[in-house]
Amino acid sequence: MAPGSVILHTESSVGFGGQEIRIIAESRWLIAHGWRATILGQPGSRLVTEAARANVPVLAVRMRGAWDVLAILALRRHLRAHDVAVVHTHSSVDAWVGGLAARSLGLPIVRSRHVSIPIPGSRALVYRLADRIITSGEAVATIVRGAGVPAERVVAIGPGLDTTRFHPNVSGAGVRTELGLRGPAVGLVANIRGSKGHAYFLEAARSVLAQRPDARFLIVGDGIGFDEVRRRVREMDLERVVLMTGFRRDIPEVLAALDVLVLPSIRSEAASQVIPQALAVGTPVVATTVGGSGELIRDGATGRLVPPGDAAALAAAILATLADPQASRAMARRGQALVREHHSLDAAMARTTAVYEELLAR
Repeated sequence: MAPGSVILHTESSVGFGGQEIRIIAESRWLIAHGWRATILGQPGSRLVTEAARANVPVLAVRMRGAWDVLAILALRRHLRAHDVAVVHTHSSVDAWVGGLAARSLGLPIVRSRHVSIPIPGSRALVYRLADRIITSGEAVATIVRGAGVPAERVVAIGPGLDTTRFHPNVSGAGVRTELGLRGPAVGLVANIRGSKGHAYFLEAARSVLAQRPDARFLIVGDGIGFDEVRRRVREMDLERVVLMTGFRRDIPEVLAALDVLVLPSIRSEAASQVIPQALAVGTPVVATTVGGSGELIRDGATGRLVPPGDAAALAAAILATLADPQASRAMARRGQALVREHHSLDAAMARTTAVYEELLAR
């Protein structure tokens, strides 16, 4: 058993960010390469909607908590009815629900760990259900092993880049025209929540404007913090220079339209998807030294790194990037070569399917 086997991805989150986007991208890759993949999520969730839109088969099961017996029984019925070969869980609640349902049927379980926050001892038990834990980078693998998971069960595989969408020939001209961008464009492309550092981005923007009044700032994405960030933009009197676009599907073109991509995360940035995407289209990057960002950005070589929660350092790095566009683009090109060689979706999925095949062979 290998290609042709059904891989069921489960996700209990109702949000929609990099984690959910990765689930859809990997499911589509599996289907395109002869596997069968299905995504199971909460009824009415953005993940279920977007997966269906991407022509990935979907199932919906209400998961109210880790010990939701009705959800476990419903999922167990789905596993049997759809001849699932491997259950791949992604968040805490579905790791319990999917893990217990799969374990009751003797099915292999893969658990992904997408975030770089510590694992409390009380929450480490769920990882014991899984046969393999795939982490979004070496930094997260260290955290998982530190929680007591045997090292041989942990495999670090970062999110893969779709090089058919993100490449040097992507043009941002249409986006710049649409949004009226005439001067330098500085963007934050991420799900809007506290951990992404939007507050520090706005503080840095105000400092940058003192020296570069022609600069404009894009906040691309949505999420639970959207209204709070919009309120802060109003309170800081930045509405004229900060554009909140909401969710967009044309991310390659958006990134190509920027003069610098900023990711000011203050915690839990296991392995950013937007950093390799920006590098792939040739856009310079400023990021914080959180989680796995340093695995992609080498300060002064492939981009600029600053401490988290430091708006002054963030502003200085943005200004340095804008002050020398030629050197900044050269750094992005060095990062581009690294990403294309080591972080393609094909490379990531070759390693992921090797995990599936190993478990299926057993």
